[in-house]
Amino acid sequence: MAQAAPASRRRFRSFELILGVALTGGMTLAVLFSGFLFPDGGESMDLMARLLPPFQNPAHILGTDPLGRDVLARVIVGGRISLVVGVLSVLGAVTVGTLMGLLAGYYRGIAEVVLMRFADVQLALPFILIAIMFLAILGTGIDKVIFFMIVAQWVQYARLVRGSVLALRDREFILSARAIGVGNGRIIFQHILPNVLGPIVILMTLNVANNILLESSLTFLGLGVDPLIPSWGGMLADGRTYLQSAWWVSVFPGLAIMFTVLGLNLLGDWLRDFLDPTGQTSK
Repeated sequence: MAQAAPASRRRFRSFELILGVALTGGMTLAVLFSGFLFPDGGESMDLMARLLPPFQNPAHILGTDPLGRDVLARVIVGGRISLVVGVLSVLGAVTVGTLMGLLAGYYRGIAEVVLMRFADVQLALPFILIAIMFLAILGTGIDKVIFFMIVAQWVQYARLVRGSVLALRDREFILSARAIGVGNGRIIFQHILPNVLGPIVILMTLNVANNILLESSLTFLGLGVDPLIPSWGGMLADGRTYLQSAWWVSVFPGLAIMFTVLGLNLLGDWLRDFLDPTGQTSK
């Protein structure tokens, strides 16, 4: 029984990895090649074929929307916006937050106190309400959505990295590097940073999924991406008045969001187990 549990755990982790890669990789590949698959960008209209149900016309396998546009094409093309927003916002937040966390944790002092209290105040604010107020004042657009997500989420990485740096800065290999005259910059970026990358990568994976959901929610409310640009949140908003008569207009972009977020969460869970030595099961 003692050996069965680790074997079962390893099989489950392998299943997580395979399913996560299949879901995330499949959607990413479809989005990357959407320009070749659908040169019209999902914008071709055929009013004679409006609101066709799914699986009844080979030319529109997932049906059509109220303007006769192909739902499959718009779901795949719309994924470009969600993935771009999710990835770019996370890259920006992790760059700012990691740098701040490294400096605060290594140098300590008044700068660390001010930074961490500012982070505490920002984390206490209601995120979605601040997003609605911010975008309502400054206007909508991809660049504004990405900028707000960076401003709102860098503190997560700063707190995570600071805590890891505090646990590493007095370790023997750091003290030895200082003793032989290694500069602070080299210690921070060559000795400390590689040792805190594991938790950062895990949080990045989960935050990409969260940001995809946030972008879709804001676009659904009319505060995200321009309605003229295909996006999952915009498709959900367009189809909400047709839920009883044409459910597929909203259901398929909703499923795209669900499967993409599920795949990213599975990858995050697998990375957490893989990169955490305390979570490794014995062979």
